[in-house]
Amino acid sequence: MEHNSTFPIKTTELDMLRDEASSYLKSVQWEQGQRAKTMDKEAKDESILLYLSRANTGSKAVEITSVSKTILALKKRLLPDSIAIPVYLNQTLYAVQEGLTLGIWIKDSYYDASGLSSLNENKTALDTHGKREFESKMHTATAFMLFATAYKILNDLKPYASDDLSVMKQKFAGIPEVSLLSPIKGISCNLFYFDKYLGHPEIIKSDKDVIDFTVVYFESLIDEIQLRKGNLEYTETIEDRTYKLENSEFAVSGWNNVFEGTAKSVEFNKIKFEQIVGNRDAKHFARRLTERMLSYDFTAKKNPFQELGGFMPVFMGYGIPGTGKSMLIAAIATRLKEHCDALDIPFLFHPMPDTLISTFQGGSAEKMVEWMKPLQDPTKLIFAPIDDAENNLQERTAQGVSAGVKEVIGVFLRYTEGAYAVNYGNSSIGLFTNLPEMLDKAVISRVQGRFKIDGARTSHDFLDQDYLWWRKLEETMPQFVNMKNPGDYNYLQDQGVARNMGEILNVINKPTEARVHEVYDSIEKEFKTNEHLFYANLYKAIQKVFPFFSSRDVRNIQSTVSLRLTDFNLEKDWFENPEIYFKQDYETKFNMLQELMRANMKGLDFSEIRRQEVVRYIDNVATIADTDFKRKVDTRVNQLHVEREARHNFENDNESY
Repeated sequence: MEHNSTFPIKTTELDMLRDEASSYLKSVQWEQGQRAKTMDKEAKDESILLYLSRANTGSKAVEITSVSKTILALKKRLLPDSIAIPVYLNQTLYAVQEGLTLGIWIKDSYYDASGLSSLNENKTALDTHGKREFESKMHTATAFMLFATAYKILNDLKPYASDDLSVMKQKFAGIPEVSLLSPIKGISCNLFYFDKYLGHPEIIKSDKDVIDFTVVYFESLIDEIQLRKGNLEYTETIEDRTYKLENSEFAVSGWNNVFEGTAKSVEFNKIKFEQIVGNRDAKHFARRLTERMLSYDFTAKKNPFQELGGFMPVFMGYGIPGTGKSMLIAAIATRLKEHCDALDIPFLFHPMPDTLISTFQGGSAEKMVEWMKPLQDPTKLIFAPIDDAENNLQERTAQGVSAGVKEVIGVFLRYTEGAYAVNYGNSSIGLFTNLPEMLDKAVISRVQGRFKIDGARTSHDFLDQDYLWWRKLEETMPQFVNMKNPGDYNYLQDQGVARNMGEILNVINKPTEARVHEVYDSIEKEFKTNEHLFYANLYKAIQKVFPFFSSRDVRNIQSTVSLRLTDFNLEKDWFENPEIYFKQDYETKFNMLQELMRANMKGLDFSEIRRQEVVRYIDNVATIADTDFKRKVDTRVNQLHVEREARHNFENDNESY
């Protein structure tokens, strides 16, 4: 569902609710449910569970707890000599209070938006249907309030928590029960168990543990609510809007949780571009991508290359199997990581997981949203490859395509263009595939940069591929490889990165696809390639042959021409001395790039670049369109060959009897 409206959370309105929030921290009362009291004794960390379930003493069923008193007791236990409340304890108490304040505001807002306020005022006069609606909306209001509370607490405390929370997660035995019966019960139940954990001597050993535990606890609360939200009704007024906190970046946007998936970078094998044989186009593209991403400005939250027209939020690498797709993904990640480490920039390697498609209805969309959400984080550079993209982004109209694939594509399209699409110029999604013709047409139309991954192509490429293999033998056993070296070629000499696309494309003259060639020639008889009308008529004629060719394709061609105009190397000393460029402010960086661009464009011919890129693009469109048909034909021809050979053998066998 589209988030189509944003509402401000005014700080003056929050000020009026803060007393209510702090009163809950001073005292809540909660009667444990029977299940929580008689917890499974086999569960992990029995002592903590028993401690939580042994909350009541004597016959008193309802117990009163106070988070603020527990924090004071912790201060005495952990830092007996300190007069002021230690900073971490104070920070946690404040964050929980602010979270509750915001949660209460969100709950009040839902009351008004969903019609729960008027049901509440007339609840004595409600009929059976009205009572059911009232209860149902109460559950939803409570869940949304707890979600917003936990989300705000995580937003405020996560930056101060330890990077590795695994030890705390081991100690944590889960939240025994979550009540959604009413807002007061929701808060009371939640703070009751939060308080019990804080009071357990095994959980909190230092003041830093208080922040770490609070993050683990409220992450768990969000998980609990995410599990139950499928059973909630009347959620329309939650999912169709965003609430943004005044003077802050913080926003509650439906049930979206940006902290999901912001985990550590996935590990990858370190690979240098020189270890990849051939693939000149792909290596050049990868180099440009890394340089452009590194130009992102964290203060301005934008990238100067976006303004110059040289940034690609979505790109595609395609080629036959065995040409080095996975190696290329690792090489891009390696290059980005090395530069990010040198420049002290946070980097996230965020490949799409293989387990994205769910058998549950709506499950795949949810997982895809979780995967795409971190791409909107402006605080790090993010490289998000989708390997074997045809598995999760397959043509939706093809026979037998699962509902899960359709859900994933729906989310992908929404997040790459539309209301959700936020791109600061710090993240890039790369589709890698052997079968581009199997990708959904709408997905392909989002691709703003594309390149072939074609592996070894020349005798020197194959020479180098062999060299990378036998040189290991040579190192361990010198003189063992007793073969003659080439006289006029130094190994790996051709495997460096090209200076610019012109070096790679100087062979492109006419289209290689027959149908495109025919159309191109017919238009060239009427117009010269340096006339604007040549392209207008070429596009119109191409559309007749390939009906799915659209204005979006023309925009993509314009993007690729812009990419060529920004196809220059960043100066070597910029990397060696980051103060010159990378550490400069946005305006300075932008001006420096403009100067480089102008110097680079002096040697270029716009009409020739435009011609080359148009030929490359429409050739590509034709290849993708024709490959599927060719594959079917080849399969059928192969079957006929097999049948003919089998018949021939059968007849020969019969004759020999």
